[in-house]
Amino acid sequence: MKENLKNKAKLTEDFLISELQHCSESETLNEIMEYAVLNGGKRLRPVLLLSSYELFEPDFKKALPYAAALEMIHSYSLVHDDLPAMDNDDLRRGKPTCHKQFSEFGAILAGDALLNLSFETMLKYADTFPLERSLAAMSYIAKAAGAKGMCAGQMSDMEQSVSDFQSLCKMYRGKTGALLKASVAAGGILGGATAATIAYLEQFADKIGLIFQIKDDVLDVTADEITLGKPVLSDEKNEKITFVSQYGIEECNKLIETYKNEALAILEELEQNLNISGSVLFLKQLTVYMAERNH
Repeated sequence: MKENLKNKAKLTEDFLISELQHCSESETLNEIMEYAVLNGGKRLRPVLLLSSYELFEPDFKKALPYAAALEMIHSYSLVHDDLPAMDNDDLRRGKPTCHKQFSEFGAILAGDALLNLSFETMLKYADTFPLERSLAAMSYIAKAAGAKGMCAGQMSDMEQSVSDFQSLCKMYRGKTGALLKASVAAGGILGGATAATIAYLEQFADKIGLIFQIKDDVLDVTADEITLGKPVLSDEKNEKITFVSQYGIEECNKLIETYKNEALAILEELEQNLNISGSVLFLKQLTVYMAERNH
């Protein structure tokens, strides 16, 4: 599992390096964009897209442009999340955040540029797939990253407009889960999955999105800064409502275990009842890894 994860992350990294080189006429902007993306991230979203695509087509490298685009979107969101107007964090993946390393306006512009570059990249390689698949995948990703997905979730997070379990889940499905779901669904779309199969993939992605964010909440209060690569107790500092603040660590760990088992069951059903040519084993292993990670 680790070798597969490492291989897909490395292929994504190499593709990102090639796309980011000389992507801007401004050397400073280019430097900030590279700093924001090429900083040792897990590459989880690209790996999910490539692995989902691999369920239907063996040559997952074909989907690298879309995988890299997702990482650009994710990286831009982190750059903006760290800004003083939002989470006001000084550390990201063990390094100074973009606005600390460079400037606040540089971080804002680099984030804007990364979001646009993601769609430039997908459009540049759109003819790699049947056009209807490329357009459907791009549309799914755009909605997930925008006003109906990640941005809406972030707004809810910043406004602290959650009041109960359901609204907390809704916020998490937006700010973190939407892009994770897009990763899994877009891989299926590009691979030619049926609507019924995409529905299963979305159910699976919904579970791992909750796993990932609840685990993040737990690590924010249990991990150390060196292991985590970013400030701990950040949510507490910003007085944010999280699963941990509302339900405690023990209940959160129970929820993670429940969602993990539900995600694994969905994958099992997907493999047994729907027409996929690849194995779900790696996605099962990745689900367990997400539930048990320590950073």
